[in-house]
Amino acid sequence: MAKNHRFSRTEQLIGKRALERLRSSSVVVFGIGGVGCYAAEALARSGVGRLALIDDDLICETNINRQLHALDSTTGMSKVDAMKLRIMDINPDAAVETLQMFYMPGAEGVSWDYDYVIDAVDTVTAKLDIIVESQKSGVPVISAMGAGNKLDPTKLETADIYETSVCPLARTMRRELKKRGVESLKVVYSKEPPIMPRNTLIGCRNGCICPPGVRRTCTIRRQIPASIAFVPSVMGLIIAGEVIKDLIKAS
Repeated sequence: MAKNHRFSRTEQLIGKRALERLRSSSVVVFGIGGVGCYAAEALARSGVGRLALIDDDLICETNINRQLHALDSTTGMSKVDAMKLRIMDINPDAAVETLQMFYMPGAEGVSWDYDYVIDAVDTVTAKLDIIVESQKSGVPVISAMGAGNKLDPTKLETADIYETSVCPLARTMRRELKKRGVESLKVVYSKEPPIMPRNTLIGCRNGCICPPGVRRTCTIRRQIPASIAFVPSVMGLIIAGEVIKDLIKAS
């Protein structure tokens, strides 16, 4: 009888061949924040053998309310390094690459040599370029729409970008992707109208608690969205589920 292993219960559900497919698969996650960290960890716990993590941020105390790698003990660490430590503790056999950078068009050092791309960044310019470059390279891509200023995870749906509604980010993406000739894109989005955040961060410009070394503090962003533990996390898990299903289907 075969010996049990850390992915035995996954193998019970999907079978040995599919588990081997996941072990030989590679996924790159752009953005290791509230959505991306849950997607990355779910992929690691599902047995994906090679992961690449791309993000420029350091962990801030204000991340602790919703991000897996954000703890009192990790405040000030780079998000990609903290996430890599978690993944290696989950599966020491995984290959984990990290790139601490703020992705923008023309960024150097980024490879598209992966089986799947997850876009979990929060800037439109970066999202558009990730999607266009992925499709140009023939790599499947799934994109996270707005998870901030939401309270109801049951309103999350998976759809083609051109079938979305309500979400302001999805509306902008539809318009811009159409201009770029992108005909289809799998996304996870929310049909919940955004909630107007309260002004509890009004003093952030004068009382920032981001750790030293953070290049993109909250104060340089146009908007500081409110967020909670159970919306970005569910979005990240849905994204990971879609990736896993697609990878298995492709085997």
